[in-house]
Amino acid sequence: MTTLERPQIQQTGLMQQSLAIARRNFLHIKRMPEMLLDVTIQPVMFVLLFAYVFGSSIDVATPAGYRAFLLAGIMAQTVAFASFIVAVGLTADLEKGIVDRMRSLPINPAAVLVGRSISSLAHSSIGLVVMSLTGLVIGWRIHTNLFDAALGYLLLLGWGFAMIWVGIWVGSAMRSVEAVNGVMFATMFPITFLANTFAPTDRMPTVLRVIAEWNPISSLTQAVRELWGNDQPLADGAAFPMHHPIPFTIGWIILITAVVAPLAIRTFRGRTAD
Repeated sequence: MTTLERPQIQQTGLMQQSLAIARRNFLHIKRMPEMLLDVTIQPVMFVLLFAYVFGSSIDVATPAGYRAFLLAGIMAQTVAFASFIVAVGLTADLEKGIVDRMRSLPINPAAVLVGRSISSLAHSSIGLVVMSLTGLVIGWRIHTNLFDAALGYLLLLGWGFAMIWVGIWVGSAMRSVEAVNGVMFATMFPITFLANTFAPTDRMPTVLRVIAEWNPISSLTQAVRELWGNDQPLADGAAFPMHHPIPFTIGWIILITAVVAPLAIRTFRGRTAD
């Protein structure tokens, strides 16, 4: 930590301290712009690959075709991966002793986690902006009113906030960045792909379809598609969450945050008390 950053962290008040720590994370991004690849180049690559390579073989009954159908899924995947970024960043800070140096300052211990959450949410927001601009280029549009459009983005950010706590929990529990990469890769990829993110679920085998439609990522994606007017009629036998995706998504955000946040805080305290 530089001497320039130290006086700013020693401000009074949790929010000021959290913002100072978030500013430290933003400075890292400014000095190493490649840290933004996961929310700039990677989502654009996914959008273009699925839209132009796989899109021709996937039929959807949406007004604007598969490209409009795809955007909500790509955005849901990106905010879900917020947990990945938080876990890696927190574990790296713990390994290097940066968190211990922060805790040696007269600050609220919670500021470390809140600051990390703020910077990670801003990180995900950049990805949503980049994907929205990319979507406009390839023909995606929002066909509803301003309120529904804003609610769709709020659900995505709310989901990103819940995933941040998952990342803090995993990052506090794992002892190395390599372990975090292994755990998060083995969990987040199946969760985001075994859903309606990239293809409709009605053609999946029965067991996989049930799992996919009860997957909370599917609720989020379906909710955003409905709010933006890019959904397609539900197939016969669609699971209950697909018929009520907005309340289910809000419920999942509250449940994940309420359950995982206390676990994450307790695990972080246990790790830093060693």
